[in-house]
Amino acid sequence: MKVLKSMLLGLSATALLFSACEKKEQAPQLTVSGLDVAKFDTTIQGKPVQLFTLKNANGMEVCITNYGGRIVSLVVPDKDGKPTDVVLGFDNIAQYADTLNSPSDYGSSVGRYANRIKEGKFTLGDNEYQLKKNDGPNCLHGGGNTGWMHQVYDAEQIGDSILKLTIVAADGENGFPGKVMAVTTYKVTADNTLDMTWEAESDRPTIINQTNHNYYNLSGDFTQPGYDQVLYVNADKFTPSDKLYIPTGEIKSVEGTPMDFRTPHAIGDSIQSDFDQIQNATGYDHNFCLNTYKDGKGDDTQVCASLYSPKTGIFMEMYTNEPGVQVYSGNFQGVGADADIIRKHGIKYPKHVSVCLESQKYPDSPNHPEWVQPTLNPDEKYYSHATYKFSIK
Repeated sequence: MKVLKSMLLGLSATALLFSACEKKEQAPQLTVSGLDVAKFDTTIQGKPVQLFTLKNANGMEVCITNYGGRIVSLVVPDKDGKPTDVVLGFDNIAQYADTLNSPSDYGSSVGRYANRIKEGKFTLGDNEYQLKKNDGPNCLHGGGNTGWMHQVYDAEQIGDSILKLTIVAADGENGFPGKVMAVTTYKVTADNTLDMTWEAESDRPTIINQTNHNYYNLSGDFTQPGYDQVLYVNADKFTPSDKLYIPTGEIKSVEGTPMDFRTPHAIGDSIQSDFDQIQNATGYDHNFCLNTYKDGKGDDTQVCASLYSPKTGIFMEMYTNEPGVQVYSGNFQGVGADADIIRKHGIKYPKHVSVCLESQKYPDSPNHPEWVQPTLNPDEKYYSHATYKFSIK
């Protein structure tokens, strides 16, 4: 009887041990930013989708889904060493993929053409092309819901710090000519830099203009407008736009206007200005002509823009080889139906909660031959580069 009791006790202990192990195995696998990896594991368009995590030894973590090449979270230490997520987004793939109820371009790798093309039309050689109109009469971000931000990329992670995402776009997709193979590469470096490159080839003459669409709030507090974020843009000039955000064709000086960020200042200092460009956009949604681009070449070793949060001490410096940067202050966040959408950590975003700094060719540049052109021919390779370096100030 004693032997039987011992056996039963042993079996009970073993069962408890297995139960504890089972519960432990079932516990969510969380990233430093608090994302549940399982909520991104699915199939879309018949292709596997998952969350990839890049990191370094100095507390930086970047989580990316191959659905739209989207950066879901970007964590860096603040002045007290606290891990701080500084980009907007959702905490599950379902909301990213729901283009009806929660449309967004959060963190996406935008293609084929970032920003707007007037009336969705452009001429290349002897041919005129009509693109999909998804922003009133215009084409925005390559077609929006049917652009690359809502396509599944093939993914290859290389070690802890590099992710390569590849997409093959058909000739005629959203009206764009040429079959294009494009590769977006994300790299997290030891000095807390997010390095991004976009490369592409086409079998026909086409246009391409890629960017990343992170929405930054370096305070890590997404419940409040980001008015205290201090912005610097290394640009003497900008391209004014009409009420539909299409460039007028002019290039104007920032001197004496709220567009002047050559001396860093808080975004909130000028975002309520009665300046017509601010009023048209209800904030900033403008292309700045970077001083770092000269004689047909961009210098990606020079700072083209920076952002700073006095709350956290987090300082971000931007570098690019592109001629322009779009500064967008989240003017549609928290407006209308958007105000009720719940994002990461159960938060509803207010208007102007963040700012985007998007490297680019100028908006509508195919229709302005005097500007840097986005043309890609079959014997050429497209290359665009942008880095965002984080430190404490």
